[in-house]
Amino acid sequence: MDRQDFESLVHEALEDIPKDFKKKMENIEIVIEDWAREKGLSQKRSRFSTYLGLYQGVPLSKRGPHYSFVLPDKITLYQKAIESVSTNREELKETVRKVVIHEIGHHFGLNEQQLSDT
Repeated sequence: MDRQDFESLVHEALEDIPKDFKKKMENIEIVIEDWAREKGLSQKRSRFSTYLGLYQGVPLSKRGPHYSFVLPDKITLYQKAIESVSTNREELKETVRKVVIHEIGHHFGLNEQQLSDT
């Protein structure tokens, strides 16, 4: 899939986010890369696992009154990794949606355990 088609799937996933949540999603940058680079990833994972997305920033739940003058939070989606776990376009669309929601969950302060429980 070319990058433009993948970006369209990301935009569709973002459009499905409820308005109440969208209002709290200011100052977030969404970036698409092909694959995660091991260097720079803070969590240790098995060498056999694949990162599909990554949230970098200060979750809303950790921000205090002195939170200002910071760079935007960043959500990176790894297109080739997501494609590698999807067998067809419908599955790819659903995987993109799940990854987008998962990474936005981190923005709201949910950890991996909380996100896996949902």
